[in-house]
Amino acid sequence: MDTFRGTTVIGIKRNGVTTLAADGQVTIGQAIVKGTARKILRLYDDKVLVGFAGAVADAQTLAERFEGKIEEYHGNLPRAAVELAREWRTDKYLRRLESMLLVGNSEHLLLISGSGEVIQPDGDVVAIGSGAGYALAAARVLIKHTDLDSKGIAEEALRVAAEICIYTNENIVVETIQ
Repeated sequence: MDTFRGTTVIGIKRNGVTTLAADGQVTIGQAIVKGTARKILRLYDDKVLVGFAGAVADAQTLAERFEGKIEEYHGNLPRAAVELAREWRTDKYLRRLESMLLVGNSEHLLLISGSGEVIQPDGDVVAIGSGAGYALAAARVLIKHTDLDSKGIAEEALRVAAEICIYTNENIVVETIQ
């Protein structure tokens, strides 16, 4: 799916801190059209982070829907995620949206996809987008072999991805929640 080749987003939970980090590159086809995009949002009075990969308009639509769900379920992140995934998978319009979301708060870190998955990762690290595999591998090594905090691990993992993945750059935005 070509729409996922344009970003890398990583989520990490460590020592009571949840971090989402994303690069800033926007790619259309083979061309880089922007290097400083913001792909992480804060919702629910800054208590919830949302990161997205995929088609931007689709991701914004899903983020807005998720914001409605998180409000409806009074900050209950797992419930809001399941309800969004259910709606995304069954709604005729939403089913066509091509994006993935990472969502996190002080307790949970989840991946939400359009095929109905809501996944809480093993090891409290998850990544989406074109450089996800590179960032995920780097983060897992850093978690095992360094004392870096979640923010430091996320930044370093994205730098590794940017060195390898042509659809990922080093303009990194990092957001944390404790």
